[in-house]
Amino acid sequence: MKVHFIAIGGSAMHNLAIALHDMGFEVTGSDDEFFEPSKTRLKEKGLLPEKEGWDVNKITQDLDAIILGMHAREGNPELDLALALGIKVYSYPEYIYEQSKNKKRVVIAGSHGKTTITAMVMHVLKFCEVEYDYMVGAQLDGFDTMVKLTSDAPLIILEGDEYLASAIDKRPKFHLYRADIALLSGISWDHINVFPTFETYLTQFRLYISELSSNSPVVYNELDAEVKNICEHEKHPIKLYPYKMPSHRIINGVTYLNTPDGPIRLRIFGDHNLLNLEGARLICNLCGVKDRDFYNSIGFFNGAAKRLQLISQNEHTAVYKDFAHSPSKLSATTTAVKKQYRNRKLIACMELHTFSSLNKNFLKEYRNSMADADEAIIYFNPHTIEHKKLPPISSEEIMESFGGNNLKVFTDSKLLNEHLTSMDWKDKNLLLMSSGSFDGMNMDELAAEIIG
Repeated sequence: MKVHFIAIGGSAMHNLAIALHDMGFEVTGSDDEFFEPSKTRLKEKGLLPEKEGWDVNKITQDLDAIILGMHAREGNPELDLALALGIKVYSYPEYIYEQSKNKKRVVIAGSHGKTTITAMVMHVLKFCEVEYDYMVGAQLDGFDTMVKLTSDAPLIILEGDEYLASAIDKRPKFHLYRADIALLSGISWDHINVFPTFETYLTQFRLYISELSSNSPVVYNELDAEVKNICEHEKHPIKLYPYKMPSHRIINGVTYLNTPDGPIRLRIFGDHNLLNLEGARLICNLCGVKDRDFYNSIGFFNGAAKRLQLISQNEHTAVYKDFAHSPSKLSATTTAVKKQYRNRKLIACMELHTFSSLNKNFLKEYRNSMADADEAIIYFNPHTIEHKKLPPISSEEIMESFGGNNLKVFTDSKLLNEHLTSMDWKDKNLLLMSSGSFDGMNMDELAAEIIG
């Protein structure tokens, strides 16, 4: 098979390219910009193009398929030529389905928690020596790539993102996987640029459940009102597997899960992660893993990259980073750290970086989302707002939208860094939350300076 990737540098795209290369496919690709780690990883596999930019000479009739990434826009010269030549163009979720349509497909969906649940399931299945393929949206310990495709694994675990598949396929990704087993973790309005109202966003999750085959298993978070309503009022027959908070206790900053065979010490914490764990347990049950084996393995789970990831700590301070950027994620992550370390103050720092978070009309959704922090810090770069062609927002508007008396706003990452490094960190924790990088701020170096 000869496959070409348009926008090969994306996080999902370059992982899929490597997966196909490892299967023996002939893989080429192009992109107009490359960032780490995809640049180095593609180079190591001999897949990095000689130069940046689009190259129509790579679009030839002997290609078996073209995979189109979200970074490529309508009017892309390679895409236009491929369509004119009649070459089959797939979005990456569509192509993953083509490679897995003879497997049992487990799709983990929801506004939040899907990466962690997918990672937990993958961890347990690997620990229990179950053969499976996968696609997950974060780099995980013990896994070389974020995508694995083989010809013989009978099962595939898929993180089901609700964002659009590609520039020419406006369907949410999770519809394209055609789940055999589905999970729905929670629903909280996001991606306002493509779902301008909560109702249009909610409709995608209704469709996700209604499009399942009759009697398909559906694992769902019964503590989320929207999820519960969708799953329990679905008209065509599905098998419902609800989950809620498991029994647990916190001792000296460590969470223990209560099980029939005694307490299990966990390396993760927070109510949202305990809910994620219960969802993962039920999915693993449906994949043939018994509870005892699940509990024996989940105690070794460290979490996914940037999902409440511990950067550094000493006896009186811990520094975490998290991918949180939506209101529900901010609230869950902030509450989790504060609850885990009740005797320490929490400095929670969040970057407004996504289209939704920088949209003036969406800001009100963040009200009280960082209320559990002793000091809440919001960072945004006005140039990012200009780049996204959004109306400008002011620090005053952010403070009014978030609410509370514990809030500071920064628009210069150097000043933010200086503020954080000048603080006395005894008996305080720092939580850094962003889907970006605070404009290149080195979080590891910041943590090292704070910890000392």
